[in-house]
Formats: sequence, structure tokens, C-alpha cells
Amino acid sequence: MSSSPWDRIRPVDEAAVKRAYDAARPFPHFYIDDFLHDDFARAVAEAYPTYDEALELGREFHALNENLKIQVCDRKRFPDPVAQLEAALAALEWRATLERITGIPKLLADEELVGGGMHVMGSGGRLDVHVDFNLIESRGLHRRLNILVFLNPRWHDGWGGHLELWDSAVRERGADFVPKFNRCAVFETSEISFHGVTPLTCPGEETRYSFSAYYYTRQAPPGWHGKRHTTISRARPDE
Repeated sequence: MSSSPWDRIRPVDEAAVKRAYDAARPFPHFYIDDFLHDDFARAVAEAYPTYDEALELGREFHALNENLKIQVCDRKRFPDPVAQLEAALAALEWRATLERITGIPKLLADEELVGGGMHVMGSGGRLDVHVDFNLIESRGLHRRLNILVFLNPRWHDGWGGHLELWDSAVRERGADFVPKFNRCAVFETSEISFHGVTPLTCPGEETRYSFSAYYYTRQAPPGWHGKRHTTISRARPDE
């Protein structure tokens, strides 16, 4: 395998992905299956800790809107294959690809991985519909894109854990993604990019694995209202 982080990602049909991104509803997004080279994707998945092991590495969430989820943001705690994945997603070549697909110039990876990194969710876990924080004020970074890479070799559709994208009123679900192994999902972060994860109903020994990263720009996005906000949660229509 090449020593270049960028080479962990399979070649992308940029024209096709851009068409999908531009036409997507309820807000711009795309997904790519078989995103990483298969042997590398399996190495990353095998390197992930169990839920109990992850408890020693990161932060566990127990809240009404976010429960039974562990987030490991400290890259010093990443197993080597996970560190290589993080480097690939931050690579200049991949960011340039995202810029051409999305039309957002000068994308930056977050050097501190605020909110990103390894995400581990156990059976019964949930992440309600929300819009993410929009600004890292101390560094002048505007959040523009979210990327998730799913790393669950055995996941079944009926186990929940789907990534959902909702309309601005959180009345209609516009997209639904099973966390299929080696699937990558990217969506624009905006004031209307409501998204969440359906409750996990998997067997107790199963764990949902994903890697998340966020991209920023120093320039404010179009229509920037000048106000910073933290995560904003909303109830689904049946909640």
C-alpha cells in the first residue's frame, strides 16, 4: 500500500458525485459506497475498540438527545489504521476533491478534531435530529461540511443506526442511509442541515462504528447572519 494518506481513498467519479450533490434534497449531500480500498477499510474496522474499551479512551454521552455514544477525539489515542484514515480525510488532495464537488473553496480540516474522530454507539443508543454548531469562534472557523465513514462489517438494516437527513421544519425525512460498511456520507453544514441517527436496536454485543470529521472555511458562508450557535436539537414528528 502506498505511504500517501490520499491513496487510501478509491478514485472518485467527481462529475457524477457533483450532480448528485447539487440535486440532493433536503439539502446538498452525497454518499459513496466502497469509499476506501477494501483491505484498508477492514484494517480500520478491526482496529476499532469495543464499547467498553472505548470508555477508557473517550467521552461517553448520557443525555435525552444523545445516549450510549462514545466519542474519541484525541488522535494520540487512535490505533494506527484509524490515524491513517484521519490523515486521508484531511489530505490536501481529498479536500481539493471536495472543493470541486461542493463548490466550497479553501476547505480546512480541523486540527483539533472538535466533535470528530472515532464514534462508537452501543445497542439502545440514539442521536436525535439536530443542527451542528456553526462556528469555532476562537479560531475563526466556519463549519461547512460533515463527513462520516461507516465501519460496520456485519450491520443489518433492521438494527437501526441509520443516518437521517430532514427538512428545515423536521416534518419530512429527505434521506436515509444505512451505516453500510465502507460507505461515506458527506453533507453541507448549514442552518437547515437537520440530521440524526435512528435508535439502535442491534443485539447487545453489536456496536455501531463510524469515523467523523468536519471541514471549515475562514470565510463566512453565503447568508451568514453573524451569530454563533451550539448544537440545536429538534423532535421528529412521532416524538
